[in-house]
Amino acid sequence: MRLLTIDQANLEDEHICCALGGDPQNRQRAQTKKDWLKERFREGLVFRRFDERGKLFIEYMPVEKVWKPIIGQDYFVINCLWVAGKFKGTGLGRQLLDECLSDATARQKKGIAVVTSTKKKPYLTEKSFFIKHGFITVDTAPPYFELLALKLDPEAPTPVFSEKAKTGQCANKSCFTLIYSNQCPFAQEYIEGMSRVLKKKNLPHQVIRLTTYREAQELGSPFGTCGIYFNGELRTHELMSDHKFEKFVDGLIS
Repeated sequence: MRLLTIDQANLEDEHICCALGGDPQNRQRAQTKKDWLKERFREGLVFRRFDERGKLFIEYMPVEKVWKPIIGQDYFVINCLWVAGKFKGTGLGRQLLDECLSDATARQKKGIAVVTSTKKKPYLTEKSFFIKHGFITVDTAPPYFELLALKLDPEAPTPVFSEKAKTGQCANKSCFTLIYSNQCPFAQEYIEGMSRVLKKKNLPHQVIRLTTYREAQELGSPFGTCGIYFNGELRTHELMSDHKFEKFVDGLIS
């Protein structure tokens, strides 16, 4: 199985793993992600996947321009490492991680970091995979986020969540705040659906789309791609269907 690097030269001709269907809806989802990637490549983002039609990829970028509230220097941060379905347990995840490690070594990075969680959560790579390969927990943020790191230079400073991220709070203390970026091809679609649910229930809410890494580092949740806040408190990072989000909202306001 061959490993491909997706970049400006081949982005429009290659699939980017998450939105695979050929129908108009999935093509639009994929294009949303590709539009985001076009700008991120110049910020140092790396996207590698196996030449298989499935979710078999790793995406990472320099901590200085990562779309998460992480403070550090000379680290790579893994945005996503995904090996799905029948390919689990085949060693492909380790191969993808090794690609990042080799790249970090070649570029004289101090280490690699990744955001995960205390318990298995949707959209977050499992903590156990990284612990198995030498990562350790170096910081935490509410309600359940953990920052893991693998140091390549034992003397290097450790990356941390920003102080704002550690509060688990956003500026808007009134009802709901939905903060997201187009890093995930499904984010905008789901956020629009959640906004419709809140409008139907006549619940005040604010939607913030992050458009730069500086905004993401200042305003984003530890997940970066999505943060759902209620009365100023971060409650979840999960993108939800309308039905699931409605139940989630009812649980908060009942």
